[in-house]
Amino acid sequence: MTPQNQQDRVDRSGLLYGFAAYAFWGLVPLFWPLLEPAGAVEILAHRMVWSLAAVGLVLLALRRWSWIRPLLREPRRLGMIALAATVISINWGLYIWGVNSGHVVEAALGYFINPLVSIAFGVLLLRERLRPAQWAAVGVGAVAVAVLAVGYGKLPWIALTLAFSFATYSLAKKRVGLDGLESLAAETAVQFLPALGFLIWLGARGDSTFASAGAGHAALLASCGFVTALPLICFGASAVRLPLSTIGMLQYVAPTFQFALGITVFHETMPPERWAGFALVWLALALLTWDALRTARRARRELADAAARAAALSATVEAGVVPEAGVVPEAGLVPEAGLVPETVIADVAVSDVAVSDAAAPDARPGSISGG
Repeated sequence: MTPQNQQDRVDRSGLLYGFAAYAFWGLVPLFWPLLEPAGAVEILAHRMVWSLAAVGLVLLALRRWSWIRPLLREPRRLGMIALAATVISINWGLYIWGVNSGHVVEAALGYFINPLVSIAFGVLLLRERLRPAQWAAVGVGAVAVAVLAVGYGKLPWIALTLAFSFATYSLAKKRVGLDGLESLAAETAVQFLPALGFLIWLGARGDSTFASAGAGHAALLASCGFVTALPLICFGASAVRLPLSTIGMLQYVAPTFQFALGITVFHETMPPERWAGFALVWLALALLTWDALRTARRARRELADAAARAAALSATVEAGVVPEAGVVPEAGLVPEAGLVPETVIADVAVSDVAVSDAAAPDARPGSISGG
């Protein structure tokens, strides 16, 4: 099999894994109503407890434990994990409540606008500089929120809370620097004791549905761990096979599925002003996608040029050629024999690294959890 065929297989498998992850997250609104009569807080507590069990089994099978000891020696990272666990608890709990209370479309809106909130966080907290298209997308997104506020008669607080909580979660995860499974294990470890304590207290009061609503209901509550872990495993398999720009576009699969379910399955109303607000959100996301694709193409072009220059310089070194001062030979051209000073090689290497850094696109996957 040629290297190109191998790469094509990797790309195809990465796309399949990625689509599976986001499609799973997009269809999860069908699962939470199955857990009634359990309330949102009880479902959330079971999700925390069983997620740790599921992720722990995966880590045990993979024998991936070496990250725990170094993490325990870093209080700052532990603080970031505690913050991540707190905000994802808010995100999960509100999403479950929103779906089971008939707000699937607004919950989907939260994940549509999450990339815009992440960009705003980058500017305000990380001092990142935006390109003009990104500024335009953020502006259109702000107008969309205003239009939707008029449509709902109030701020779409469910969508905004989901978007801001997940953006905060993503920022905390970036500071922690753990892979997906390890990060989820650490976060659910923080959640585990409070969640377990709540479930024990609920059972002592006689308000728990785990034992009182039948074995099928108990099995569904226990499957919350599987529902949380499986798409994350697929996402991890996709992330190592695909560029971030591709994953960034796949992320819109989940809220698109959720939006479609809200209208077709849950029969939520969509008056004209809400359609107008969603249209503006989609316009903002189209601007972001276009800008990301354009930047990625330019980056690949500049990196290819840098690689060609490096290859040409390597050819001159092998041939013992001295290029004129300040001139890097074009690809495929080898001047007459001589010696290449080391300073010329160093200058070209530094130049090419700078091109590579400047050309790297600002690709943020955004939401990797559809609730």
